[in-house]
Amino acid sequence: MSLKTTEAKLYYALYDFFEAEGFRLLMDKKQFRKNTPAGFTNIIFSVSEYEKEQDAWVEVHIGCRNDQIEQIAQQFLNANSVDFRSDVNTLIISTGKYNDVNYFRYKIQNDEDLADACESIRDFMQNAGFGFLASVTHVADIDRLLNLMPHKPSKYLYNQVHRCFKGIVAAKLNNSPRFDQLIEIYRNYIVKFGNEVEVGNYERLIHFLRYYGKN
Repeated sequence: MSLKTTEAKLYYALYDFFEAEGFRLLMDKKQFRKNTPAGFTNIIFSVSEYEKEQDAWVEVHIGCRNDQIEQIAQQFLNANSVDFRSDVNTLIISTGKYNDVNYFRYKIQNDEDLADACESIRDFMQNAGFGFLASVTHVADIDRLLNLMPHKPSKYLYNQVHRCFKGIVAAKLNNSPRFDQLIEIYRNYIVKFGNEVEVGNYERLIHFLRYYGKN
């Protein structure tokens, strides 16, 4: 099957399953999405070419967006065009990484492979995925996941510099008593692993957050 055929069949096979849970298909964004009071939760599909032209890899990611966090953080992150800022996830993790299996993907060569993959995706969502998505709809949830172990990489974001920006915003919005401590931890990380622009933007963000909500 071609990549487009694989994608189309994948969405068709899973459409009713996700619709029953309140998720709508956004084919142009390659995801099923459900709006929440804070933003949205979503399941994203990444379909790429396997060794042979007619074969495909399918990787599945789940995550959420918190509008309040992103509306602040995106002002200080240069990586995303303004046109795409409303679609940026606050948290995102592959189903493989969620289960501590790195680089896990489904190999699709025929309809039988696709059916098996869809069954596995349904099982994951029912056993873990939907529960996880329901648990990340508040700022306090984001604060907990991103800032519980700030000295270690977070598996809930692929870009660890962005984790620092979003983590510190979540801490501020959640009135975390560790806010000042987290500022220093994330500052040290960005100085070590970020670039000059990111260091400058982080300092601008901290200045903004210190006065945020005081008016």
